[in-house]
Amino acid sequence: VEDPVEYAIDGVGQTQINPKVGMTFATGLRAILRQDPDVVMVGEIRDVETAEIAIQASLTGHLVLSTVHTNSAVGAITRLRDMGAEPFLLSSTIAAVLAQRLVRRLCPTCKEPYAPDEAEQRLLGVGPDATIYRPKGCGRCGHTGYEGRVGVYEMMVVDEHARKLIHENAGEQEISAHVFRRADTLAEAGYRHVIAGVTSIEEVLRVVRQDDDDAVV
Repeated sequence: VEDPVEYAIDGVGQTQINPKVGMTFATGLRAILRQDPDVVMVGEIRDVETAEIAIQASLTGHLVLSTVHTNSAVGAITRLRDMGAEPFLLSSTIAAVLAQRLVRRLCPTCKEPYAPDEAEQRLLGVGPDATIYRPKGCGRCGHTGYEGRVGVYEMMVVDEHARKLIHENAGEQEISAHVFRRADTLAEAGYRHVIAGVTSIEEVLRVVRQDDDDAVV
């Protein structure tokens, strides 16, 4: 169920919502579930009605994929709670949440190497001998210093302890402390790109401090 259908995909039944005739995400999802699909993709969960139907579909054995607009992977839990979804149902149904953002790639022709200062060293976890890069600008990149973009991701995998925290209505900080013990946050994933010379530290800080991104549930 999409708004709009952006690409036709062979072998996939696709429906575009049209609120003017009563075809919302919720009504489209109900119609799809009557066909007993194996996998359901809902373009976006915008209200409690759609959230509840998606949860019930998951409880009855369907794999449900969707998106919500939120600040981080863990923030998707808060957003769904705020919509009115019950914590005990969320803990039983969510398997993983992927948050993503795009940062600009440094232009490979003109990017400028430099030694990070002490604050940047602490942020990146590197020593004084490290080399990172910043934008400069040339004819190839239109004097912006950047060319193309690359993804920055964080994945929250919901294990048994995370389910317990969600069920108990724990806060984002407590859930994050558990799920990101062994996984990168958006910022940490971005810093890896900085160390690899793919983007600049300023670009990562600009993007990870934005208000909203897309979390795939």
